Amino acid sequence: MLPPERAWGLWLSRQIVARIMGTFGPSLAGTRVEHVDTTLPDGRRVKGEWVYGPRTPTSETGRSSTSAGAIYYVHGSGYAVCSAKTHRRLTSWLSSLTGLPVFSIDYRLAPRHRFPTAAHDVRSGWDWLRGSCGLSSKGLVVVADSAGGHLAVDMMLQPEVAANNPAALTLFSPLYDLTFGLCFARERMRRDPAIRAADAARLVGMYHAGVDPTHQRLTLNVAGGPPLPPTLIQAGGAEMLQDDARQLAADIQTAGGRCELQIWPHQVHVFQALPRLIPDAAAAMGYVARFITHALQDARAVTEVG
Repeated sequence: MLPPERAWGLWLSRQIVARIMGTFGPSLAGTRVEHVDTTLPDGRRVKGEWVYGPRTPTSETGRSSTSAGAIYYVHGSGYAVCSAKTHRRLTSWLSSLTGLPVFSIDYRLAPRHRFPTAAHDVRSGWDWLRGSCGLSSKGLVVVADSAGGHLAVDMMLQPEVAANNPAALTLFSPLYDLTFGLCFARERMRRDPAIRAADAARLVGMYHAGVDPTHQRLTLNVAGGPPLPPTLIQAGGAEMLQDDARQLAADIQTAGGRCELQIWPHQVHVFQALPRLIPDAAAAMGYVARFITHALQDARAVTEVG
């Protein structure tokens, strides 16, 4: 009912989503946040925040270490709505569960900043972590949700990143098909309780307006591309993007990658972000934390052998 093409509709949508996430998924008490606004040597700007959840080794120290690794988080919500701040529950929870610092990128949003701005910002964040922060690719795990999943996978397919993939990739309800063909087909069988496919398509369309949807950075050729790192995908059984998750998982395996797909029955889009509303969020996040821990251990073991 809120037109995202109108300034007031987009503003109100952002306020409503922020209020929902703040109410049902507030950041953990004791979380420490360090804001980042820096420039790479080539002039690219990187904005975001380091998040240190409570009870992590770096949660109360003035100078934090990434020697044990780190998580790179790419938020979603249609390229137009959310921010590192709205997703602080997920990032602080990930940090607390894994004991790792989380860097959450604040990429520029549509419609003011259109394709490929967000994709460029996400890549800039990766280059900053690898260069300025001195993190090895095998000491990093990329986690993303919704449209952030599309941005993360796009980054993984870029030759320079594919040659030095992170230790693992975790995706919550990833957006894969920007034409929303899979979503419209799913909607004919069962409506998503949160949003209509047409409304989601209009929101996402503000990002890639005027660009052919078959552009290789929009229609991602995962099946014909380089193998992605070990991947975990979680999606809800009640959401329209569950078929995107299934297709992405199948394409990752076709390309020779390893992917575990979990469809959580009766759950909504990115249910992990709403623990006060959805009890299953805790179980899902516990599984994610174990997956990340084991992936980093495996990557470290391979590096030491090599």
